[in-house]
Amino acid sequence: MEEAIRRALERSGADYAEVRLERASRSQVLFRKDKLENLERSVESGGIVRCLKDGGWGIAVFNDVSELPEKVAEATRFAKLVSKHSDEEVRLASVDPVQETVRATLDRDFREVPLEEKKKLMEEYNRIILSHDKRIVSSTVRYTDSFRELTFANSEGTYIVQEIPDITLMLAAVASDSPQNIQQGFESLGTAAGFEYVLGRESDAQAAAQRAVDLLTARPVKGGKYTVILDPALAGVFIHEAFGHFCEADFLYKNERLRKIMQLGTRFGNDDLNVVDEGYIPGLRGNVPYDDEGTPRAKTYLIKNGILAGLLHSRETAARMGAEPTGNARAVSYEYEPIVRMTNTYIEPGPHSFEELISGIDHGVYAVRAFGGQTVFEQFTFSAAYAYEIEHGEIGEMLKDVVLTGNVFETLRSIEMIGNDLKMFGGAGGCGKEGQFPLPVTDGAPHIRIANVTIGGK
Repeated sequence: MEEAIRRALERSGADYAEVRLERASRSQVLFRKDKLENLERSVESGGIVRCLKDGGWGIAVFNDVSELPEKVAEATRFAKLVSKHSDEEVRLASVDPVQETVRATLDRDFREVPLEEKKKLMEEYNRIILSHDKRIVSSTVRYTDSFRELTFANSEGTYIVQEIPDITLMLAAVASDSPQNIQQGFESLGTAAGFEYVLGRESDAQAAAQRAVDLLTARPVKGGKYTVILDPALAGVFIHEAFGHFCEADFLYKNERLRKIMQLGTRFGNDDLNVVDEGYIPGLRGNVPYDDEGTPRAKTYLIKNGILAGLLHSRETAARMGAEPTGNARAVSYEYEPIVRMTNTYIEPGPHSFEELISGIDHGVYAVRAFGGQTVFEQFTFSAAYAYEIEHGEIGEMLKDVVLTGNVFETLRSIEMIGNDLKMFGGAGGCGKEGQFPLPVTDGAPHIRIANVTIGGK
């Protein structure tokens, strides 16, 4: 196979050529309420060729590897056509050729676990949720696993084989005590590990169900401005969604206004604020030993001591902006070309304990986990899964309907204190961008305390 790939690339006639092959096995189990809605196992394979000729990209996708020579020729032909109509010549930043094989090690390989065993385990978690309380009216239990073997080769001599495992579990409960009062609790879990990761999750199922029940009697938050403490999960979502995407150079390159705001050296927070994207941390979903252009992983400081210190790049954006590639060119599958994406993104721990964060807050909100949200340019809106009031430095009663809104840059500057309890979260979903979803990522943070946060409510 390697010889055939190298021969096809050598004969491309392009200025640069690359091929990415993928073989992926997947399985899924899905229960909704008392029904098994999906039970599947699949194996798929295919590849994509990208060729660069006279500054234009040509792309060809295929499922039969025997078609590789003709797909390389096709992509080169497309590249020539594109170059004649392109206003800007594509160039690639230099990356040293590498030859490596990266194998995954799993304690219990989920590919060897019978689908019936996976179904039986999810059925038990679903039973625990539905039987937890008479006010539980519905449930969702979803299990997924995937094992991708990726082969990447280019005309510069790089040849990489790497294995990427991924396993997720969503446990969700819906409780209701009247048609007007319907609440949801959930546990969203994901990592790069074997089947052992989803065993023994009975307490997570019970926690999801109990939270849905507790929210039935929780008090709606009163709208206003508060000093807010975000828990590590919600702070991680905030830094990924509201700020991290601005650091993706392909997005930034197309937005002149944001480029002026996101100038390296600009202060965005206090000296304790450090934001990182790191391509490999053992066991995390966002791991990419090499990205989908063959660039090795990196640890990139986006904010260092409160100052914008770096951006995330592919080879193309690095060349355009005079930077180094950071190993962030990723594709959700062989059907797509790589674009700039985050990997494992987090706020580094600060100096403060949780007790120090909460101390001195007379009237505030402790917001926990993210239920959803969106960003529109610098404005963000996130719904907390649940929250608690803070009264005179103490955690008070449970709150619901907590929606946080604001300008991301003003909010970063309003971070008063950063905790010392960093936690990372893979979750059961993934990141979406330009139609590529769900890409496995991880985000995280310690507890953070923010002043003057606008919270919508009654």
